Amino acid sequence: MKIAKIETLRLEEFPQLLWIEVTSDDGIVGLGETFFAPGAVETFIHDYAAPYLLGQDPRDVDRHAHKLMSVYVGSQDSGAEMRAASAIDLALWDILAKSLSAPVWRLMGGKVRDSIPVYNTCAGYKHARATKRHALFERNEDWTRTADVAMLNMAEAEGPYEDLDAQRFDAGGLAKSLLSEGIGAMKIWPFDVAAEASDGARITNAEIESALQPFRLIRDSVGDEIEIMVELHGLWTLPCASRIAQALEPFRPAWLEEPIIGNETGALAALARHTAIPICASERLATRASFKDLLELGGASVAMIDLAWCGGLGEARRIADMAAAWRVPVTLHDCTGPVVFAASCALSATLPHANWQEMVRAYVHGWYREIVTALPQVTDGSVSPLEGAGLGLKLRPEIRSRPDAIFVASSG
Repeated sequence: MKIAKIETLRLEEFPQLLWIEVTSDDGIVGLGETFFAPGAVETFIHDYAAPYLLGQDPRDVDRHAHKLMSVYVGSQDSGAEMRAASAIDLALWDILAKSLSAPVWRLMGGKVRDSIPVYNTCAGYKHARATKRHALFERNEDWTRTADVAMLNMAEAEGPYEDLDAQRFDAGGLAKSLLSEGIGAMKIWPFDVAAEASDGARITNAEIESALQPFRLIRDSVGDEIEIMVELHGLWTLPCASRIAQALEPFRPAWLEEPIIGNETGALAALARHTAIPICASERLATRASFKDLLELGGASVAMIDLAWCGGLGEARRIADMAAAWRVPVTLHDCTGPVVFAASCALSATLPHANWQEMVRAYVHGWYREIVTALPQVTDGSVSPLEGAGLGLKLRPEIRSRPDAIFVASSG
């Protein structure tokens, strides 16, 4: 079996996403995906990766991963080279599993559980789309102001899960809605506005009090029935992150995610020593080497891994196995695209120390269905991996006729 064609796809409607299809000479198609600056990733794939991969056996997944993650530059972070390698790795695992008529989780050692609990990242339907509404929302600096943005969101709503608005304007009602579906955990990010105002260098008491309001509403509404994850998006210096952690402790959040600018491992470890709240880091780290440093210093109580950025499915499994040696649980990141969501659910099912699987219910019930033919089933707050061969899903055939589709192909 040889790689005969490599094709990338971008859609103008989703300007941060890139999909890749790797086709073997006997017609097996492997599907991969990555997120952020897709033009740079596309260029690396066709200028560097394709000349190496074409004519190679796609089933030699680890050999190709080593080659693509050992380039002279860009091989130790989640830059364009690593995001390309991650997408390719997903596609090659898809081919390997399909060639054996097995789901990819079977090749990872099989399932240790039939399903894993999900937490809902509280984004909305259009959070990933290129729309005027999205730009307006991102410019809205007042956490409590409902004019303009809320009205526009309501007018454009695609369904019942406008969770990005709900976390701002009705956090208690949002918690009740999630619990009604059996979802026992939610992730919100009310501190981001303050970070953007000061570049993370300072936070006032008034800003802390404002950002704590959603937590008060959630606890007043449902008590401790729901877990709350706090996303800090890597925006804060250590002193500010310490103040935030201290203020949040009475609300007993499940974790603080990416609290420190640049994922500086020493600062993460220092914060971990001074708060009772677990530190979750980091979806933006790539390769075992980065996670090794983080784990050795004690900078993470939960290892967050993104298959589209860390090096792919194989590297994610190796990172997860390494975290197990430190008795650190792992959670698989997905706030980006349907292929990574499906692959993450497959890997989560094989990891005894996976604690939650991230999902965005507005995506799973919304635009993900526009892109792929199948999605993992979420039932009573837990998700089960797909049972089909490979990753278990394909790009929908009608995507090829979309006027905003951009295809680039390399062939041998």
